[in-house]
Amino acid sequence: MQPVYLDYAATTPMRSEVRQAMDPYLSDTFGNPSSRHRWGRKASAALEHARAVAAEALGAQPREIFFTRGGTESDNLAVLGRCRAISLEDGLPTLAISAVEHHAVYDTARWAEERGELRLVVLAVDTEGSIDLDPLRVALNDGPTVVSVMWVNNETGLFLPVPEIATLVEELGGTLHTDAVQAIGKVPVSTKHSGIRLLSATAHKIYGPRGTGLLFVREGTDVAPLLYGGGQEGALRPGTEDVAGAVGFATALRLAVEEQAEESVRLGALRDAFEDRVLAQIEGVRINAGAARRSPSISSLGIDGADGELLLSALDLEGVATSGGSACASGSNAASHVISALFGPDDAKATVRFSFGRHSSEADVSRAVAVLADVVGRVRELEGVS
Repeated sequence: MQPVYLDYAATTPMRSEVRQAMDPYLSDTFGNPSSRHRWGRKASAALEHARAVAAEALGAQPREIFFTRGGTESDNLAVLGRCRAISLEDGLPTLAISAVEHHAVYDTARWAEERGELRLVVLAVDTEGSIDLDPLRVALNDGPTVVSVMWVNNETGLFLPVPEIATLVEELGGTLHTDAVQAIGKVPVSTKHSGIRLLSATAHKIYGPRGTGLLFVREGTDVAPLLYGGGQEGALRPGTEDVAGAVGFATALRLAVEEQAEESVRLGALRDAFEDRVLAQIEGVRINAGAARRSPSISSLGIDGADGELLLSALDLEGVATSGGSACASGSNAASHVISALFGPDDAKATVRFSFGRHSSEADVSRAVAVLADVVGRVRELEGVS
């Protein structure tokens, strides 16, 4: 049987249009964009064109787009860089994050708190995507505060109320960062809300190259660099720029935004059909955050009476690629902080995330459900669960 890839939230295959756009900058147009000769000028022109394309796709100005080496770097630069810029002028800042942030924000925030770089406030999130905003209001009223709330959760697809939070943070004088890595191409994403001061994105989630990200920094927002040694990217992210990566990212971003409305409908229909069949055919399954607004591309299942690692291994052996939640946390046996935040630390269900993409089909859905039903039955039998 043909293998079925349903792990698009982990990474995506590069689009042919992206490869074609990148190819000249991997061969003939190879110059360093900081060089003043013709090779350098051509590379620089391509880099700035990519910046303009990315900016237009996000509703930003080109001077507000800074290329990085991925979403994790962009998150770190936004959170640590903004907090450090504040500390240089106004003393110890407060960082408020949602309890379901990606590890690139969640772990970074806890590390910085342990080092005494900031005060950390973790905002509770419920299974419908509502955030307890009272601690946030207190923090914003107490002093300089950076807020980091992701647009779409990477493990469950849960929407978080970024526009509402942006309004509150702007009214009370804070700085909002949002991780939009899982949102772009699935839901409308824009930086036009003036309360959004910082936004992170990465290419490989939208059929672009790995190792290329960006950070939107609204004009007038001070961010301290994490790296030193050059003036590239306005000295915010020094180092010779990856021109091919920037061109590929800009192309992927433009296409993702252009196709978002139609593709989100198609993906939502596949996800809903998948979940309906799973609930009909397999007992003891919960759709994680199933009653909330979610990304059309992600279906996170909580499964009773089965070990998560055994499920993932068995699905893989049957040719179905999924993950246990965040692929970025693979190799860790620790319980997901996202599932613990939503359902409590004692939740015993195994989590399996299916995520759909451009090449997903109804045939994939049918095969995935059939394989999952068989695998769950076999794993439960092994574990003595009827």
